[in-house]
Amino acid sequence: MLKEEFENNLDLIKSGQNFLGILNDIKRRPEDAARELGVPINEINAIISGKKAISSELVGKAVKVWPVNQRDFYIIHDDCPLGVKIMTSEDSKKSSRIMERAGKPYYEYRDTAMSSVAPFRPEWIMELCYADDNDPSNPLAQWNNGHFMHQFTYFIGEVNFYYRTPSGEKKVAIMNTGDSMYITPFVAHTFTTRSEAKQNGLILALTYGSKLTGDIQQELSALSTDLGAEFALDFSSRQKAISSLLRYHVEAANLSLEELSRRTGIQKADLDEFEKGAKTPTNMEIEKIAHALNVNIRDLLPSDKIEDKVIVKHNSEGRKWAYPESTKAYQFVELASTTALPYSKAFEVYVQNANSPDLDLRAGLHQYLYNVGETGVTISWEIEGKTHHQMINPGDSAYVKPFVRHNFRGQGKLLILRIGGKIAGDSQHELSFVGKENAKRAIAETMQWFDPQSKS
Repeated sequence: MLKEEFENNLDLIKSGQNFLGILNDIKRRPEDAARELGVPINEINAIISGKKAISSELVGKAVKVWPVNQRDFYIIHDDCPLGVKIMTSEDSKKSSRIMERAGKPYYEYRDTAMSSVAPFRPEWIMELCYADDNDPSNPLAQWNNGHFMHQFTYFIGEVNFYYRTPSGEKKVAIMNTGDSMYITPFVAHTFTTRSEAKQNGLILALTYGSKLTGDIQQELSALSTDLGAEFALDFSSRQKAISSLLRYHVEAANLSLEELSRRTGIQKADLDEFEKGAKTPTNMEIEKIAHALNVNIRDLLPSDKIEDKVIVKHNSEGRKWAYPESTKAYQFVELASTTALPYSKAFEVYVQNANSPDLDLRAGLHQYLYNVGETGVTISWEIEGKTHHQMINPGDSAYVKPFVRHNFRGQGKLLILRIGGKIAGDSQHELSFVGKENAKRAIAETMQWFDPQSKS
């Protein structure tokens, strides 16, 4: 009960700070808000100070009076105030449900550790269907239609992974324990256990949203399907991607090719070729164009390479290294990843029974972990000056917030997936430009945008 009360009080404080931020953005003082919403000033101040929850009725009035959306007023509930959230294997079993396909049991699903503040939705999935061959067109394999989330998958046992290429061709990858794969959103796929396996195959399927979920998806939807889809540029090749990005920024700036030529010193005919994708600009030309458009060079560049929609990585292909150098407390094995999502990292981690008490791990990414070994390991972490310890047994899973210092001790094997969410990347660049002290106000507004008592 104390934990629930603490979380509710924390939510009230954050909600009040969020409400003050909205008032600042639309340049309303508390007294202005009270008058325009038809409520006493005491109610507005109570909401701002975190003593009272904002009611749905008040939010309804606000969206009619002000150019704001309902969801602007509702904060994400933090169900992980201690920085780490653990789900035991026993609790995972309680969430078991059987999914049928073609009238027969096909998968057993179980939840693993999830958090309201984390971008991933990880599931334990047992393959109940046994395929009698490795033919990608095996009729026993029941395909899905693909889904919106990115997916990283870790394999345990003898599993066939079926997927469709962009051209519609069916393929199958023969996967074993420790193998992994990544697929982009909407790739149709399915999994089965191989017929010679002694027990059902198992996957840890970690689906996650990157930048397109939440507010971004809502904005795209508000624009309409056709207009929103225009933001999806042609990234099928590097040359087409540069062409699409250049055309997008030239249109946004309303620059004619004649004017762009004058600003860059590049011939108009060459600029026309760049826009059409018939010719690729040099690095120097890209730098000149970026300067002329007043954008960063990276805004005109796609990913370094165009990768497949499906990336399969067998465990033997993963690079291995010890970390940290001083104690070699862990051995990392690199799993499937894509350069298209540079803030997504996946590893097998062997905990090597080190004696050092140092909290030797820290990552500015959301972190999911699952004990895939046969022995328990202890996680220790620090938050707000306090150190916590908890055992993670085989089959247990956990979520760790970004930047929480922690370690693992004992001897065991973990699967770890790290995701940047919506903050890493462009949002991080913008927050860094604002600066650390001002960033604290951007996260939790604590003052009105002007001081009415100020005389200077």
